[in-house]
Amino acid sequence: MNIPMNLGPESYDIRLERGALGKVQEIFRLNRRVLIVTDSGVPAAYAETVAAQCGAPYIAVFPQGEQHKNMETYQALLSRLVQEGFSRTDCVVAVGGGVAGDMAGFAAASYMRGIDFYNIPTTLLSQVDSSIGGKVGIDFQGYKNIVGAFYQPKGVLIDPEVLKTLPARQLANGLAESIKMAATNDPALFLRMEREDIPANLDAIIEGSLRIKKYVVEQDAKETGLRRVLNFGHTVGHAIETVSGLSGLYHGECVALGMLIMAEPEPRERIRAVLEKVGLPTSYCYDRAAVIDAMMLDKKVDGDHITVVTLPEIGRYRLERITLEALKARMEEVLL
Repeated sequence: MNIPMNLGPESYDIRLERGALGKVQEIFRLNRRVLIVTDSGVPAAYAETVAAQCGAPYIAVFPQGEQHKNMETYQALLSRLVQEGFSRTDCVVAVGGGVAGDMAGFAAASYMRGIDFYNIPTTLLSQVDSSIGGKVGIDFQGYKNIVGAFYQPKGVLIDPEVLKTLPARQLANGLAESIKMAATNDPALFLRMEREDIPANLDAIIEGSLRIKKYVVEQDAKETGLRRVLNFGHTVGHAIETVSGLSGLYHGECVALGMLIMAEPEPRERIRAVLEKVGLPTSYCYDRAAVIDAMMLDKKVDGDHITVVTLPEIGRYRLERITLEALKARMEEVLL
């Protein structure tokens, strides 16, 4: 199925279809130079399948891991584009998770002031979250996504078949974002995740998550209003992710902890039950002072206050401006 992202001149389609990777040339315009950006953790067959359908393919592989979403990898991608003679009429295709998408998108956004970019996410987290919305960027000096841009892709292809190679922890990592979107926007989808077998309903969960994010991004492409709802669980989650370091928790695991902190008692217990159902953490021993320090770089901090997304009930959220001390108290109450 095609899910249209209606963003005026930056509109594009999301193709959600099992087996779509094998017919990507029918979906994207690839009869030109194409830099396929992937990492060493993605099965090589995925990039090779795309390359076989391109006019002039070039594959760029960088090492797996968030620690490689940095200036060095970014410069290497730009160098490859220059070396291979890419022009403004050529394109970049990301094949991989959120790191590959962010790196490829940022390179495409800045090379010659912007060339076409397509995204083929291969993790559940990137399929339901980072692959749409137009946020691209890199980590810098230890801070996640602090350098980047808004740059919409020309198209997104989501093939659930590629998820078969993911370990259970990575699937749970992605489900955290689906739980977040259902908890804030779709009580029916949340109820389905509570009551039904999640693996058997994965395609429907992906579609439901995409439709929520589509609606939010269409209303607020540059994150100035409604789109802030997508930050539910992220304010504390990103800070925990920064403090936990490269050997710590995955992004979705940090968001899971952040959601518990921001939810009121009744929805918190429902969220906790679903997190446990899919294997996500509901407690964590961490340095609270260090997490508060990391949050000071959050764009939503204003003096000693910060704007957060709270959840009074499933399907309803609030934007609240609270003190950092009040936030610290919430953290201490929920994550003992």
